[in-house]
Formats: sequence, C-alpha cells, structure tokens
Amino acid sequence: MSVRIVVVAQRGGSVGEPRLLELAEPVHRQLRPRLDAQYAENMQRVFAAGGEMCVAVDGERIAGLAVFRVYENTFLGQHLYVDDLVTDEVSRSRGVGKALLDFLAGLARQRGCKAVTLDSGTQRERAHAFYFREGFSIRAFHFVKPL
Repeated sequence: MSVRIVVVAQRGGSVGEPRLLELAEPVHRQLRPRLDAQYAENMQRVFAAGGEMCVAVDGERIAGLAVFRVYENTFLGQHLYVDDLVTDEVSRSRGVGKALLDFLAGLARQRGCKAVTLDSGTQRERAHAFYFREGFSIRAFHFVKPL
C-alpha cells in the first residue's frame, strides 16, 4: 500500500484541509468512539490548544491518522507527543501506521525534539507489539484520577 501523508491542521489551530478532517472522522472514531458528536468543533478546540493532525491518504480515502503536539516538559525536554494514532481497520498491517510514525519522527527531528512519545491503553496488545517493533519502549506508567 502506498499512502501519502497530508497535514490537516497545523500549530496555531488552522485547518488547511477541512474536507480531509471530515473524511477522517469515521476512522478517528474507531479509536475514540466517545468523541464529541460535533467532531469538527471538538477538533478545532484540540487544534487551538496546540494539537495538530495528519492523515494517511490512500487514493480518495483516509487510511489512518495521527493527532499530535510538540511540547516541553521537565522529564524529556521538547518532544512530540502522539495523542491518537489509528489505522482504518481495513488497512491495518499494511504499513499505514509505520508511514505515520515515520512522518512524525521526521517532523519531530525538524522541530528539535528529543523523542516521540505516546500513551496506549493497556488492552491494546496488538498496538503495543507494533510500537515495540517501531523502537518504542515503556519508560513510565500514566496515572489518571477522574474528577
């Protein structure tokens, strides 16, 4: 499978490809089914808060997507954090996730980041195997306290 990676939304909140954002929604909901019903408005808030988005396009369809942001903290310094990485279920195990991660790693290097980081639900064992193959390691636990 040959996909091209297209940036949908960049730093600062501008959506350069509104049609691709619309087409990405059903793929994004495969990972995040509880996203706000007003998807575009929800994503605009994410983008306004520093989030960005790219999609993997295969012909006229969205084969996968990544939502990410670059920020600095005391643990890693400046790094690219992947909020969401999802490949459409009909395109899995065909190189889409790798293409997205490779794109993100290149972008992170261009922006002077020291690492690419992400969280993954404990139940997502196939995703974990993929991340290990791509050179990721587990460095910490992520704790959440609902309010």
